[in-house]
Amino acid sequence: MTNAAQTAEPADAASAADYYSPYHSFTAEEWAKFRADTPLTLTADEVQRLRSLDDPINLDEVRRIYLSLSRLLSTHVEGSQLLFQQRNRFLSLSDVTKTPFIIGIAGSVAVGKSTTARILKELLARWPSSPKVDLITTDGFLYPNAVLQRENLMERKGFPESYDIGAILRFLSAIKAGEPNVQAPRYSHLTYDVLPNEFTLVDRPDILIFEGINVLQSRALPADGKIVPIVSDFFDFSIYIDAEEEQIHQWYVQRFMRLRETAFRDPTSFFKKYAAIDREAAMAVAENLWENINLKNLRQNILPTRPRADLILRKGRNHFVETVSLRKL
Repeated sequence: MTNAAQTAEPADAASAADYYSPYHSFTAEEWAKFRADTPLTLTADEVQRLRSLDDPINLDEVRRIYLSLSRLLSTHVEGSQLLFQQRNRFLSLSDVTKTPFIIGIAGSVAVGKSTTARILKELLARWPSSPKVDLITTDGFLYPNAVLQRENLMERKGFPESYDIGAILRFLSAIKAGEPNVQAPRYSHLTYDVLPNEFTLVDRPDILIFEGINVLQSRALPADGKIVPIVSDFFDFSIYIDAEEEQIHQWYVQRFMRLRETAFRDPTSFFKKYAAIDREAAMAVAENLWENINLKNLRQNILPTRPRADLILRKGRNHFVETVSLRKL
């Protein structure tokens, strides 16, 4: 072995873990430097409008984390379009239009997926090329409550088996095929149910952001070797929003208690009964929902998909991103 090769070997366990990791890892400060001259196109008021309840994201966090991410995604989109054109030339295809670039965003409940998705949507849509960017969440692809109740799955709502995976695959397949006006079912967090006969039309976007807790879920390989697609097969880039388990627990309970003072007070809310009980009882309900549903889903289904992401945003106690891990090429 040459001296040059010897110097490339990791010196200790910590450096070995980084050396063999499939990810490059950066502190938030290191990551912020990659934004280069990417313009900040959002205002403080817009960021406040886009963020979810109890998410403290501000303009500094957008500048620190999301401008670099926007720049990175720009290179991926451009590279994908170039590869698409080159493959068409290779296959002598002349009547095939470009397909949308699909970004999957995964992570636990209460970790900030929705805020990340909305911030990215606005930043990407304001690129100089003015791409058309759509955002769809997996909530609309949940089975209706009537079906979940019939199948005894209400206590597993949000688990992989509570989604109409076939409908998700048909939706993403139609998007990738460049079909116009593809329907995505709509969901109401107020009534906690799919809205019957209500849809969002997705009409050939340049970029589609597809957000949901289990979008990176895999499945057992078929013994007969047949092609069995999974949701992430349609993604061009995937992001996982991460945080310590106990921190997510705290954010979930805080959000529940805030909703008890706001949305739960709406008489049409599915959770209106929790607005009428005292604070101690409501806290007990929140803890029970976390322990018996959301924590189990996180441990069994969501967290195991983290290594499948192209990029991991790791948040600290203040809900701001502390480290960024980008898959090596």
